[in-house]
Amino acid sequence: MKIFSLIQSGSAALIKFCCGFLLLGFCSESYAQDKISLQEAVETALKNNLQIKQAQFNEALSDENLKQSKLALFPTLNAGNNVSFRFGRSVDPFSYQFVNQQISSVDGSIFSSVTLFQGGQKINQISQNKFLLESDKSTTRKVRNDLSLDVVSTFLAVLNNRDIVPAADQQLQLSRQQLDRVQKQFDVGDKTLADLAQAKSQVATGELNLTDAQNQLDLSYLNLAQLMERDPASKFEVEVPVIDEIGKLNTAYSAAEVFTKAVETYPDIKIAEYNRLAASKAVSVARGFLYPQLTLQGSIGSGYSSNRQSVLERIPTGTTTPIGFVEGTNQVVVAPNINTVTQRTPFSSQLDENLNQTIGFGLSIPLFNGYSSRTAVRRAKINFQNAQVSEQLAKNTLNKVINQAVLDLKAAEKRYYSAQSAFESSKSAFFVIEQRYNVGLVNSLDFNQAQTNLNTAQFDMIRAKYDLIFRSKIID
Repeated sequence: MKIFSLIQSGSAALIKFCCGFLLLGFCSESYAQDKISLQEAVETALKNNLQIKQAQFNEALSDENLKQSKLALFPTLNAGNNVSFRFGRSVDPFSYQFVNQQISSVDGSIFSSVTLFQGGQKINQISQNKFLLESDKSTTRKVRNDLSLDVVSTFLAVLNNRDIVPAADQQLQLSRQQLDRVQKQFDVGDKTLADLAQAKSQVATGELNLTDAQNQLDLSYLNLAQLMERDPASKFEVEVPVIDEIGKLNTAYSAAEVFTKAVETYPDIKIAEYNRLAASKAVSVARGFLYPQLTLQGSIGSGYSSNRQSVLERIPTGTTTPIGFVEGTNQVVVAPNINTVTQRTPFSSQLDENLNQTIGFGLSIPLFNGYSSRTAVRRAKINFQNAQVSEQLAKNTLNKVINQAVLDLKAAEKRYYSAQSAFESSKSAFFVIEQRYNVGLVNSLDFNQAQTNLNTAQFDMIRAKYDLIFRSKIID
């Protein structure tokens, strides 16, 4: 498993760790390029990294979903308007009379509806969206933590390779001095051609080691620049911690105690926990489809018709028109003729006269929908059970990784002190062999082997040192 999954706290905690790491002290060196500390490297990476920005966008989308689910509790309010033109024989939409003329009409309304009961779906949806938002927040923290630990490990790789380069150069210079000495002894007949070839081979090996070390240093600088989203062409240097302070690192950890603390804040665990809670609410949301839905509805509207007429005046003509007879006497019944003066009813008057309001309740009862609602409930339950397993799996994985990290730290501590002891022994052995070689008591093969052992011991000690620092700060 990738070791970077060990980081346990939020970004603020990691920055705090960086500050603590800086307290180890730094050497003061003068460079023409920018000088970057570990804390600055982490902060720059967190500021510029595109994956963090993507995670923040997903978090913002979840926040909008939560806001929308809360707003869904409020009544809806909508307005509508229709304009129509009728030709030929048609029914006036407001007088309901058949007319055979062109009619233009306008009607509008405002409609509102609010859900009174829906099986608790909206409330459960709000809760689900809250947990999904917290899950996305934890995802953002996870991305930040993983990136921070990548920067820390790459930063330490730069320091490691930076220490190896001068060590390799020192060994190369030693090999060149030895070659020069052998060359002079060969010229006067004190050394054989085989001795000279061995010395040249040792110089070639030293040059290769220096080239490899420089390449590794350049590559680690490139990786660090890319993590910080920095132009690789813009050169920079890193601040180097004081080696003597390595003894202050905390290596006395209990895996059980670390797990107890980590499980409360570790982003992977929080993601799994919030996903489980969201899946639990999803079951409640799905169950809401099994219940009836009760809504309260209301509307208000009015309209206008070009066919609507208002009576202005009735003027008798002085004439009458027979309309019937009186039964029994056959007396004629007449009615006066009246001329009616009308005008088109104004728009504002019609709006007032045609005003209408409605209010009512709507009830929707699910009877049979192809068992889609029950299938949705079963699927939600399965997702919830899967989320429970995922949460437990995340905890088991974290526990396993923490135990492995504690063991690795203890092994790294032992390896560092063993490498340090081996280096001191190799240095002492090389000094003795070098003195004996200079007086002809040791052949060139033994001398070259002693020098190779010294190189290897020095490189191993440098690597062990930074491996110990990194594994200690992972658990921190």
